[in-house]
Amino acid sequence: MTQTAVTIGTLTLKNPVTVASGTAGYGEEFSRFFDISRLGAIFTKGLSIEPRPGNKGNRICETTAGVLNSIGLENVGLEAFLRDKMPFLISKGATVIPNVAGHSIEENVELCRVLSETPGVSAVELNVSCPNVKEGGMAFGRDIRVFTELVEKARKVTKGPLIVKLSPNNTDPGEFAVRAEELGADAVSAVNTFLGMKIDLHSKRPHFRNKFAGYSGPAIKPMALRIVFDIFSRVSIPVIGLGGISSVEDVIEFMLAGASAVSIGTMSLVDPVVSVNCIGALEQYLHSEGYNDVKDIIGLAHR
Repeated sequence: MTQTAVTIGTLTLKNPVTVASGTAGYGEEFSRFFDISRLGAIFTKGLSIEPRPGNKGNRICETTAGVLNSIGLENVGLEAFLRDKMPFLISKGATVIPNVAGHSIEENVELCRVLSETPGVSAVELNVSCPNVKEGGMAFGRDIRVFTELVEKARKVTKGPLIVKLSPNNTDPGEFAVRAEELGADAVSAVNTFLGMKIDLHSKRPHFRNKFAGYSGPAIKPMALRIVFDIFSRVSIPVIGLGGISSVEDVIEFMLAGASAVSIGTMSLVDPVVSVNCIGALEQYLHSEGYNDVKDIIGLAHR
């Protein structure tokens, strides 16, 4: 029997295949297609303390090999999540990892504190790609000073595993991974969406009101894979790889590059069962290659 369990801090995932925040909602949509308890974990939609309506105007645009999105972190808010969403996730036996997406250090810290104390929450993922409204709107993950203050304070109040979701939109994401480890993070997720844009040919104006949008999908996989490979060589904490994963072959590549687990995002919008199908396909690959434990392939490309 091939072993598929992986460890993130004190948390053991039954397998390394998870679904990414933003595309996983609160698990309800996926549950119409498959048993969500089969997943390694569900990273839920990014949460703020108060409900957030998201951005006005155009929100999503498909491109040749990916998707641009400017959703604006629309979510139900902390109270509704705890009241309406958590009971459903628990009833389905899901491993729940909420994504924290506050717009200030104080909001993020409070979210981490409350969520980490909530029964049924297995870990917390801190999204540092959010704009810091108190510091001029620059993302927390692009300023090492602000990043340090945020992670340090979040770590102090987070009782369980703390995962920091890194932005690729800086010169060296690996520097932020190293700092996250120094500050006590249990793992890093790499990476969030890349900044991109679209210009409308008729209006001659940017397609999105915020001008720039997050770019995800198959096109970003080579860049995300490079970042995961680099981070693995610089930290000892687990890396959760994401960015353009579309198939079991991509899952395996990320794990060979050093990912202990992976998150599938955009491709779930195309094929809702891609994540759960990858679990079985990964087991078949390991068996065919003679591996008894999925951990045996983590970082193998570095050796």
